[in-house]
Amino acid sequence: MVCKKCESKLSKVAAPDPFTSTSSSVKEGSRKIGENKLLTRPGSSKNRFQPYQGKCKDCKQPVTQNKAKYCHGCAYKKGKCSICGKAILDTTGYVMSSK
Repeated sequence: MVCKKCESKLSKVAAPDPFTSTSSSVKEGSRKIGENKLLTRPGSSKNRFQPYQGKCKDCKQPVTQNKAKYCHGCAYKKGKCSICGKAILDTTGYVMSSK
């Protein structure tokens, strides 16, 4: 769970950009076929995703997003944004078990 403000901070998947080789930018030579834009852009080495760097504040498990404070399970149970910790969802009416 992420709030509207933190949606722009979400990590991107490092997969090749699927585009057709018949586009005009390929014919001009400005783009390469099969180029991974996340790895070739400038400044990508300092913003790389490091999966085991962050820990959840509550359960101390590794988080799966960059700059996240809570794992997905703890964020949902508390109704908070996993990145900034702001309350998003009122969970008082929900029946949630601890495990």
